[in-house]
Amino acid sequence: MTEPPFRRILVANRGEIAIRVMRSAKELGCETVAVYSEADRGALHVRYADSAYLLGPAAPAQSYLHAERLLEVAARAEADAIHPGYGFFAENASFARRVIAAGMTWIGPHPDAIDAMGDKIRARAAMVAAGVPVVPGGSAAIADAEDAAAAARTYGLPLALKASGGGGGKGLKIAHSIDELAAAFSTAQREATAYFGNPAIYVERYLENPKHIELQIVADKHGHIAHVGERDCSLQRRHQKVWEEAPPQLPEAVRAGLRAAGLQAARAIAYDSVGTIEYLVSGDAFYFLEMNTRIQVEHTVSEEISGIDLVREQILVAAGRPLSFSQADVQLRGHAIEVRVNAEDPAAGFRPAPGTLSAYHEPGGFGVRVDSAAYPGFTITPDYDSLIAKLIVRGRTRDEALARLGRAIDEYVIAGVPTTLPMLRALIDYPPVIDASYGTATLEPFAATLGGAAANGAAASSLVPDAGDEATIQVEVDGRLFRVRFVDLPFARPANGTAAASKPAAKARPARASAVPAGDDVLAPMHGVVVEIPVAAGSVVNAGDVVAVIEAMKMMNEIHAHKAGTVEAVRVAAGDTVEARTPLLAIRSAAT
Repeated sequence: MTEPPFRRILVANRGEIAIRVMRSAKELGCETVAVYSEADRGALHVRYADSAYLLGPAAPAQSYLHAERLLEVAARAEADAIHPGYGFFAENASFARRVIAAGMTWIGPHPDAIDAMGDKIRARAAMVAAGVPVVPGGSAAIADAEDAAAAARTYGLPLALKASGGGGGKGLKIAHSIDELAAAFSTAQREATAYFGNPAIYVERYLENPKHIELQIVADKHGHIAHVGERDCSLQRRHQKVWEEAPPQLPEAVRAGLRAAGLQAARAIAYDSVGTIEYLVSGDAFYFLEMNTRIQVEHTVSEEISGIDLVREQILVAAGRPLSFSQADVQLRGHAIEVRVNAEDPAAGFRPAPGTLSAYHEPGGFGVRVDSAAYPGFTITPDYDSLIAKLIVRGRTRDEALARLGRAIDEYVIAGVPTTLPMLRALIDYPPVIDASYGTATLEPFAATLGGAAANGAAASSLVPDAGDEATIQVEVDGRLFRVRFVDLPFARPANGTAAASKPAAKARPARASAVPAGDDVLAPMHGVVVEIPVAAGSVVNAGDVVAVIEAMKMMNEIHAHKAGTVEAVRVAAGDTVEARTPLLAIRSAAT
């Protein structure tokens, strides 16, 4: 048997990606170490690992983003390597250097490569030097809205204002007119500072509804580099992906061009791990967008069509071993689709919806894969992102994959919180998805057309008795079984599923509190942390003005005034943690 690349790997992450990394590590013969916050004591990644260590309270800054504590735990566990997963410290060059200085192996690219691609302004400059096409835009940070207006005159509108230290759609705002530039700059800079500690903003010409295409790169420390094909990641909300598929439908000239450019980009920074080159594709033109120096959420679809375990390769090359395949060995077969199942309310602008899963049942069958750490009773906390699971399907053709995805979603049962599942199911029948003509601006307008019932209806699988629906009974008529769901059940039902005259059934509580304004009060729509209150007592506001910003589950949520008037009182301050329906401020109506 081949000697394991490492004796013990600590996975500095949580949830499904922690389990995903541990599975490959265990197949390689490595022991696994989990870390967890107080909120994650009962998490599946904790149970799955060979050993587990407490980091601290739920807040990421006191647990998964506490560098000192992570290194202390790694030393205590006698780990000889650290895998960061994605998010948290995955693209933090400073932390990578500290891991290496502590005598452990960083399972990721060398820190200089992270630095080179981590700052988007520097990355643009590096790509221009390497001859890789970039979106028309500036090569330096802008200072204020006046600089943004000058850029708009140079590059045209709409204009994208982007965080230099950012990614994942955070710190990105679009201005469609000169009048919108000031607010877009302020918001982008606020998010850039909050998420990345770097207020630098640069600008690019915003492309209307392009394709967002990624090229999967794998490289080792011996100069070998290969790609594992492309993915289409264009279906997004808030500039964050919800649906990814491979291979994308592209003109062959574009496919060949972006592959050559991606390999050149990786060589230019001596890349030596798993990574992703992201592009925007508009017609027959493609432009470098950014490079992610880590494993990505959507790596699964590339694995499914290539048969290559990307996490396994990532671990092996970190140990100094050569790639287990060459470019000629990469044979892409079939079609794969991944959808992200999030605890979000599509009918309310994809508002995060933390809560506890009262029922959970995953689909299965040929060509179906689920990467998740969820289970019945699992709580999605507001401290982390809203991802519940990744549902991945594979088929011989795209049509087969779409049909399989529909079947799998129909089997999936999640109750207790609103999810994106019904919206994802509806997307399968949407013409721009059927013909793959969709772009980055397709999803949000489509989601806005869905009613609340379509967006939030609970899935009900025939494989799970009652599927979490308390008002369903079975009725047999002439030897045929029917499942009947009561809309207004007049009686309670005992645990054995038979109807019985009893005390009236309690009405089901909503998954989360509503945030309908209460008279003069502007209410928090969710649990979160107040990032900014841009108004003060005495400020005059119009209906629709931003009066507060709340961060919840890794999303910035702008809270708007529900009416015009004067701010009478501000009841919270930046840094406060608030619950749903907490009064944030009061607005006295303008005199009529």
